[in-house]
Amino acid sequence: MAVHFNKITKAGYEKIKTEIRDLEDSRPRRIKILADARALGDLSENAEYSAAKRDLRHLESRLRFLRKQLQYAQIYTPSNNDTVEVGKYVTFEFLDDHATQTYQIVGTPEVDIDHDKISIASPIGSALLNHHSGDIVSVSAPDLNYKIKIIDIKI
Repeated sequence: MAVHFNKITKAGYEKIKTEIRDLEDSRPRRIKILADARALGDLSENAEYSAAKRDLRHLESRLRFLRKQLQYAQIYTPSNNDTVEVGKYVTFEFLDDHATQTYQIVGTPEVDIDHDKISIASPIGSALLNHHSGDIVSVSAPDLNYKIKIIDIKI
């Protein structure tokens, strides 16, 4: 069975490593909070204990998730050419209303739409992948189909 690795930028990889380190650093404090809450007595009616236990469980779950992300991540360095790849910034025009937008194309673990980072698995990201400046690309989204024109591609 072949293992599938997820392409990710070096910055995205480092961000996940930093979050793991921060969570690991906060674990002893959260374990102490749980132990202190347990010492308060009757666990069946101890809201502090329940909250601390839930908080620690959430931390452990997030750590497992992030470690899996790194386990299957492959840092991808984009080439210096005119092809849309992970890590590149793409400016494109919506052909229906002529609005332009610039996004960085990233791997799925590092999506951050608030910072204009879209995944290669998103409708726009997957449509743009491997295309070049000047190409007109059809995007198939769940509720509509539309065309965009690639204006510029930068590293």
